[in-house]
Amino acid sequence: MRNSLKQLIAGPCSAETREQVLETAKEIADIKNLTYFRAGIWKPRTAPGSFEGIGEEGLKWMNEAKQQFGVKLITEVATPEHVDTCLAHNLDAIWIGARTTVNPFYVQQIADSLKGIDIPVFIKNPISPDVGLWMGAIERFKLAGIKNISVIHRGFYSYTKGIFRNPPMWEIPIKLKTEFPDLQIICDPSHITGDSELIEEVSKFAVQLGMDGLMIETHPNPPKAWSDAKQQVTPDHLKKIVNAINANEVNRDIKHEELEILRKTVTSSDDDMLKEIAHRMKIVEKIATFKKENSAMVFQLERWKIVLEESNKRGAELGLSEQFVADLMNLIHRESLNIHNTIYNS
Repeated sequence: MRNSLKQLIAGPCSAETREQVLETAKEIADIKNLTYFRAGIWKPRTAPGSFEGIGEEGLKWMNEAKQQFGVKLITEVATPEHVDTCLAHNLDAIWIGARTTVNPFYVQQIADSLKGIDIPVFIKNPISPDVGLWMGAIERFKLAGIKNISVIHRGFYSYTKGIFRNPPMWEIPIKLKTEFPDLQIICDPSHITGDSELIEEVSKFAVQLGMDGLMIETHPNPPKAWSDAKQQVTPDHLKKIVNAINANEVNRDIKHEELEILRKTVTSSDDDMLKEIAHRMKIVEKIATFKKENSAMVFQLERWKIVLEESNKRGAELGLSEQFVADLMNLIHRESLNIHNTIYNS
């Protein structure tokens, strides 16, 4: 199968100065995959006093870039007022940020403000890994009559520190794609990684996963960026990433027949795994019944700690990551508690 980069959205995290906006646009305008030139105008920041965007003046700089270099423009909106301002400055598209997607009231207000307006809308995933919220936002814009809707996968917040700033949880955009097969999904490796050195690796994987494009933050001098300095790449670095992806648009080395054999093997393994889990849950039902009949505690913390420790140790021996084993065991434990609850209340 041949995967390709269909769209590229690139530009600085924030519009800072006229010179910075024009320099960035000039440096990346000749990238053949460039679909939109992006720059944040209003920046939702966690801490008050942080740089929260240059405001409407930045839209004037972006329009200068459009006139000089022929780029199409896109920025983030969070209120109906932002939408009106963008339309007044003839932006070509807008996106809804993760902090906005998480609130159905905000999403509805923006959707209502766009009724009767034909402009592409990109919807970032909510901060939390809730595919229902993401789908709800899409439906709200559809009901408002917006026909050109795409989504942006920027990863999900996690309270644990890992290699990524926002873990991608690839299964969530894949689930979204199964619900909306015609939906274009753009990956935002800048926010997923939080690290410019990891962007190329994640970008390649996203394209091979079948995502339709990338949104990459680009700055002429990332260390001096006013926001998100660590996750921005230089224009030259961006071109290197795009060239590497385009050069990789070849058929895989594995022959189709061999791939089908491997897939059938995985399916068989999945079937065995589900049978084993079902068998485990039957045993859990017996344990729950025993506890109920003997008035025993449902949850025993020390026992659970031992189970986790043994599972992590065994998982490591089998070459499984600690995080995967922990997630798997917590999921199984949650279902076990549901079984206990059902039996105790029957």
